[in-house]
Amino acid sequence: MPIEPPPSRWQLDLGQAAPQDDLVGLGADLEPGTLLMAYRAGLFPMGVGDDGTAPTGWWSPDPRGVLLPGQLRVTRSLRKSRRRFELRVDTAFPEVVAGCADPRRDGGWITPELIAAYTRLYELGWAHSVETWQDGELVGGLYGLAVGGLFAGESMFHRATDASKVALVGLTELVFAGPERGRMIDVQWATPHLASLGVTEIPRSDYISRLGRCLALPLPPAFAR
Repeated sequence: MPIEPPPSRWQLDLGQAAPQDDLVGLGADLEPGTLLMAYRAGLFPMGVGDDGTAPTGWWSPDPRGVLLPGQLRVTRSLRKSRRRFELRVDTAFPEVVAGCADPRRDGGWITPELIAAYTRLYELGWAHSVETWQDGELVGGLYGLAVGGLFAGESMFHRATDASKVALVGLTELVFAGPERGRMIDVQWATPHLASLGVTEIPRSDYISRLGRCLALPLPPAFAR
């Protein structure tokens, strides 16, 4: 089971957040206790400088992009693609984060500081990777945090066609396994690509209400290591 880190010396919440204002705070630190407090309050970090550099911004999009049970759209071609890949969990977390942080990708925001922060959360059992492998080679995947019934997705990458989509399919099966209702995958913003896969937008108030129920649920078995 994940190890609870020391509490943060900061206070992060949505008390001063204005409707439809995605950026709700600046500063604090990236210690494990701070990050967990933020996710439990409906926030996540991303630097507001060039390429995600300091200062750290704390974001809570309104509306929020989420993937709920039964929403994922798996086309016939994606089902066919899936058979080409092997899915693994937490066997190559640093490599997945490195793939997501590749500076050659457009819109990069994953800094060395963020890599170090999420690596610490991985070592404590909170952060996880879902990986797609082909012929023994890592060709795609995603990473994020599992907190109760919430999986907060951070980023994904691919080096083979459909590899990241297959990782998302695998993630939904892992998160929504079991009889518990109310689990949720948070994707932050519903990009056109994610919307084509079934991601929808909900108001921040709805997200926070769902989040409270999520956090009371047990971890999916795949992430309860």
